[in-house]
Amino acid sequence: MESCIISSPLGFTKIEGDVNGITSIIVLNSEEKPTDIIPEVLEDCTIQLNEYFNGTRKQFSLKLNPKGTDFQQNVWNELINIPYGKTTSYLELAKQLGDVKAIRAVANANGKNPLWIVVPCHRVIGSDGSLTGYAGGLHRKQWLLNHESPFKQQTLF
Repeated sequence: MESCIISSPLGFTKIEGDVNGITSIIVLNSEEKPTDIIPEVLEDCTIQLNEYFNGTRKQFSLKLNPKGTDFQQNVWNELINIPYGKTTSYLELAKQLGDVKAIRAVANANGKNPLWIVVPCHRVIGSDGSLTGYAGGLHRKQWLLNHESPFKQQTLF
């Protein structure tokens, strides 16, 4: 398994993967030194993440290999279908997966998503439009939603 650390507007990001695909992308809550030489199997991921943060990429095209249960995999696959700049609720996600009663399990699987940003769990919000739990912190979730919004907030000054 190869790994690297890159700098992003939201903090240092650790990427792990191998020839079978990217297994983990997580934002770190500590100061880290970015990796000097990116392993070849992770280069495309780092490029695409930088393009996303620069506003030139809206969809990722990466070979993914996250580890999780069949149910978690189904939830994560559904998350990939949420378009850039759009949101859905945990309830809607549970309905799309065919079991409205599975809302808590869907929320739990969403919270265990190992592929930060690429599998866009930040696009899932509460049914009332509220920002709900986010492993990377609600301030990062808000930043990502603002970053993807077609309506950019203007400054008054």
